Parts: sequence; C-alpha cells; structure tokens
Amino acid sequence: MRKREISKILAIIPVLALLLTGCSENGVSSQDAADSVSANGAIESVELQGDAKVSNTYEGGSYEDSTDGGHAITVDAEAAKYSNATVTKTGNSEGDEADFYGDNSAVFALNGAELTLSDMDITTAGEHANAVFSYGEGTTVNISDSTINTSGNCSGGIMTTGGGTTNANNLRIHTTGNSSAAIRSDRGGGKVTVKEGDYTTDGKGSPAVYCTADITISDASLTSTASEGIIVEGKNSVTLNNVILNADHNQHNSDNSDNFQGIMIYQSMSGDADTGLAKFSATGGSITNANGDVLFVNNTATDILLSGVDIINNGDGAFLRAAAAGWGNEGSNGGKVNLSAASQTINGDIVVDDVSVLNLYLSDNSTFTGAINTDGAAGDVYVELSGESKWVLTGDSYISSLTCSENSIELNGYTLTVGDEVYAEGTESKGEAIEIKVEEGGMMPSDGKMQPPDGEADGEGGPDGNGGPDGNGGPDGNGGPGGNGGPGGEGGPDGNGGAGGNGEPPEKPDGDMAPAGDNPPAKPE
Repeated sequence: MRKREISKILAIIPVLALLLTGCSENGVSSQDAADSVSANGAIESVELQGDAKVSNTYEGGSYEDSTDGGHAITVDAEAAKYSNATVTKTGNSEGDEADFYGDNSAVFALNGAELTLSDMDITTAGEHANAVFSYGEGTTVNISDSTINTSGNCSGGIMTTGGGTTNANNLRIHTTGNSSAAIRSDRGGGKVTVKEGDYTTDGKGSPAVYCTADITISDASLTSTASEGIIVEGKNSVTLNNVILNADHNQHNSDNSDNFQGIMIYQSMSGDADTGLAKFSATGGSITNANGDVLFVNNTATDILLSGVDIINNGDGAFLRAAAAGWGNEGSNGGKVNLSAASQTINGDIVVDDVSVLNLYLSDNSTFTGAINTDGAAGDVYVELSGESKWVLTGDSYISSLTCSENSIELNGYTLTVGDEVYAEGTESKGEAIEIKVEEGGMMPSDGKMQPPDGEADGEGGPDGNGGPDGNGGPDGNGGPGGNGGPGGEGGPDGNGGAGGNGEPPEKPDGDMAPAGDNPPAKPE
C-alpha cells in the first residue's frame, strides 16, 4: 500500500476512535484492533513495507475475555506492541489444545508473530489459562516490566511450545494453581531467555521452571513453595546465571517417586520431549533446598555443571541422587550423570543406585564434603579431582575408579573402597571415566567428560512444571521438542494438569504413549 493510501487511512482514525468505545469481551487480535481502532488502545503507527508484517502499537486500555478457549489478545502472523495495558482472562479449557497449542491463553502469539509487551498487568483465573503463550517456529514474544498472576490449575505464567521464542525481562510472576509453572514450556519446546524479575509458584506440581525447551535465566529470583524449583525433561537445557533459587518440594503430584527434591532431571517417555542428553548449568547465585535431595536424576543421561554456586540443603536428603523411579523401563531407568564442579563447594552425600552411573569431576579448588554410596557398592562411580580440589569423607564410600593426587582426599577416619581395593590416604591414583551412552544422541566423548556449557542455553532441557516434574534444560545441549504432560496437560511428577484441569493428571506413562520425541501434529484449525 502506498504512503498516500496510508495517509488517507490515518486521517479517518480520529473519527472512528470517537465512535468506538468499550473493550472486547471476547478478546481482540491486533489486526482487528487496527481495523476498528478500538478504544482498547490508541494506534501510534501503522507501517506497511512491501511484504513486511503489519506493525501496530497500542498504549493503555484494557483487554478482557471470558469465553472457554478464547483469548484477550491474539497476534497472528503480524507484528504488534502493547504497553501499559490490563489483561483479564477467565474461561476454561483442557488437554492438548491448551497445553500444546495455546487454547484459552490470555495473550496468544502464533504463526511467526512478533509481539512486544511492556508494563502489562495480566491476570488469568480459568483452568488451563496460561497468561502469555508463544507458539510455533518463527514466533517471538518479548515481554518486559510486567506483572502476571494466574490462579487456575494448569495455568503457567509465560509458556513456550512448538519451537517458539520467548524473551522476558524483569517480570513479576505468581501462580497459585496446581501444575502451573511460572516459566513453562511444553511439547515442541523452543527457546526462552529470562533476565531479572521474581518468579514464584505455590501450587502442587508447579515448579518455578518446567523445561522442555532451551531456557536461560539470569539475575532472577525463582521460588517454589510446594513443588520442585526446576524440572528438566528429556533432551533440553536450563542455564542459570546468578540466579537465586529457593525450592520447597513438599507435595507429590505423582506416585512415581517417593523422594522430594529441589531440582529434577528426567525423561517421562510421554513423547513431549526428545530422548537424549539433558543439561543443567548454574553459575554464581544460590540454590537453597528446603526438603529432600538437592538434585535427582532419573531415566535420562545428563550433564550438570556447577560453578561458584552457594548451595544450601536444609532437607534430610542427598546432594545428588541418581536412581530408578517410576518412569522408563525397569532395569535401565536410572540416572546417568556427568557432574562437573569448578570453584564449587558441595556438602552432602551422593547416592548412585545399581542402574545408574556417575562421573564426578572436581576442579579449580572445589571441595566435596560427603560420602558416596555409604550402604555399599552399587552403580558405577568415577571421581576425578584436579586443580587443588579436595574430597573430605563423612562416611564409608564405595566407588569404581579414582583419579587424584596424593593430597586430594581426606579420609577423616572413614574407608574409601575403589573397585576391590581400599584407598590409602596420601597416595596418588589414576583411573578411567565411565562411558555414558546417550540414547538416540550418540555417545559421550571417549574420555567420559562432558563439554562445558557455553552459557547460551543451547542445550537440552527437561522438566519444569508442565508435564512431569518441573524443570528445564541443562548446559549447552540441544533442546528438542519438549513438552509437559500427556493428554490433558502436564502430567508426571509435579507436572501440570490432566484432562479437566483438576491439577491431578494421570501419571506420565512409563512406556509408549507416543514415540519419544515425535514432533507434535500441526495445530488444529
């Protein structure tokens, strides 16, 4: 459209604006708002350049929707900006339409849309009513300096699926329903970047982060008062930079595990997340766990990288537990872990059961004070200490292989058994790492070591609050489609929703509900 035609359109906008008042009960798309010049917000500019997307800017106003499955704002294959507006969403939905494809979300961007939100106040009170939803490859949502509150079950704060992108800065998100992660992803995953802000969840099965995407969070505060703090499912990643995480997992959303934990990394086999290497990385900041284990790994291979994190476990569990639980096939559903700690202090025991594996690397003056498998030999464990790092035993320990200098280990009156031999304090040892096979993802490097994360959350993520426990990816992997829950929402340990949105979904299946990692079907018309 030529500039002359644009000028004509702009000339009649003030007249139309005087004729139209009120807000749309059934929601509004940005194109509808542009066509009708709704009093919901004033259009600052309209620019059409060749085949470029329509660009509309809306300032102020209120947007409401009370229909089942509807949206207050929809941005479809266009560009739009909303600021200083209030969004209110009621109405209910259930199942895959809401959790995978954005049905019933307050704000919905899809089909390559570019949506920018700032200084927004968004509230939802329905079942399966996510606040801000980014769906599909090429779709980008940028949201900053905004407040989000959700109270229904299966209603996350910011939600990303189908390969969408979400960039969030300085948000205040609070969810109170079950299965309602503050930072949430589901089938098809995507890329999520969060900077600053406060993200709090109060519901059962509602981690602060449920990850089936590649998620990077920096300089933010994450709090869960009933669920895991973070869940990473499958081949996805969570990277924390200078993040304060407070987790109090005290309610189960599944019978698949008796343990409580601050961070869970697993594979549900529901088909919502690719099978492969999960990644979790934390640099700086703090992790405070109120109940149970700090880290729990089940039915997946994972790289965990910790560097300079203040870790406090106020619970009665282990620092790390790699063990079988109710997900996966019995006999092969343990945790396969490469844990690398640099300039890191670790306090607490490590448990590796007989179907699990651990390679533990301590470097750069790291200190581990604790015991490994105090009840006797079980899964294979390799420990490597370098760069003046130390291990101070707090109980008899059993491992398979050891690499250390003569000054690396303080037995502290306990016995360390390495393979079939008892280690003598003050001696050097040279061992070999354990090869970890990654299903459908090739094999770890022959030396057994993981590659350090690049800090860009390129990795593969995992659980988070949607569909399984609630977690998000790991350092440096490649996220595949990640999703939460089976039909009806995010099931599984701390997952979100089930059919009907009652927050108590059926457990994620142990076997084949859908081939793991299958791409989701196209969004229904």
